[in-house]
Amino acid sequence: MRVLFYHSAREWSGRARVFSTVARGLADRGYQVTFVCRPESAVEQRVSQFGYEVVPVEMGDAWLWEAWRLRQVLLDRFVEVIFTHTEREHLVAAAATRLAERGAVLRRTPAGGRLAAGSRSRLAARLATTGFLFTTQSDLQGAPPVKAALEPVLAQIGVDADRYDEVKTASRQSMGLRAPGTIRVLVCVYDPSARVRAATVLRTVALLAPHHPDLRVAMVGVGSDHEDLRMHAAALGITRIVSHLGERDDQLSVLRSADVGWVIADSDNAAYGVLDFMALRVPVLAERGTVAQRYVADGITGMLLPPGDAPSTAAALATFLAHEDQRQAMGNAARVRVARDLTERAMLDGFEQAVTAARDRSRWAV
Repeated sequence: MRVLFYHSAREWSGRARVFSTVARGLADRGYQVTFVCRPESAVEQRVSQFGYEVVPVEMGDAWLWEAWRLRQVLLDRFVEVIFTHTEREHLVAAAATRLAERGAVLRRTPAGGRLAAGSRSRLAARLATTGFLFTTQSDLQGAPPVKAALEPVLAQIGVDADRYDEVKTASRQSMGLRAPGTIRVLVCVYDPSARVRAATVLRTVALLAPHHPDLRVAMVGVGSDHEDLRMHAAALGITRIVSHLGERDDQLSVLRSADVGWVIADSDNAAYGVLDFMALRVPVLAERGTVAQRYVADGITGMLLPPGDAPSTAAALATFLAHEDQRQAMGNAARVRVARDLTERAMLDGFEQAVTAARDRSRWAV
């Protein structure tokens, strides 16, 4: 079977990680895999190390020209199924499929997202056989119907817990955590959607700091080193204990250093943030009502927090920090749950199910 992953964003993200993980998994299962992305992007740099074919293609101009370039890739490799994320990617892939006179398109909706089904989606569905993948049942149920689409498929994000046993702990120096003696580290997973939730984190830390001099905070993820966050920390007088790490290639090592993890990112970034902490045996904090909440079993693998309430969160976190045995028990429970219920194998099975349906030539629109 021949599949192609079409990813147009330059920056590395949870979406890119889903596609790169599935691409590697399907290649291991015997698929011919091609990953198309922008040249000289962060995505190309990351995925080039995974062993499947990576084809850089110029993107960003008129969608029809982009489709024409993608058409040649489809013809050269006899691609049967194309995976996309966005509505524009869907349209480009569908047009390329029509021009190549072969294939089907599968569009994935990220965790916690809502399927956009506007005019571009309707045109794409007319141009090429189309199917949709969703991360959770609630995401699927909230999706609007698309005429003539294949049966939707669930493919929940999962990880291979055993691979995390090889992750080493990042050094204090590399994380900017300068402190003598024993410290307790709170690692916060951030993305650009989390500006408001980050303010709650910083206010909570400011309330805890006078009574917990051993507490240190590391914020990691794209945008976590933004000047606005630094200025907010400075205004609260906590610059000494908060480290803004930005995007890190060794993010798992940073997460390994945590006594407690706090996920304030959204969408696929949130899902992976929680699952990474769980696989590393780190108890997780997350606000109620966020994507991260879906993966945290309150009181078992971590704690769910009231949204935007720094005083209540500080009180709960102070108690949590004081009981190492509770944190350790939650971390162990988290590892068991992710290894049993949130596996990479199950995610791959979902994608493979979608491919099997989409490669049925009798249903192709071309």
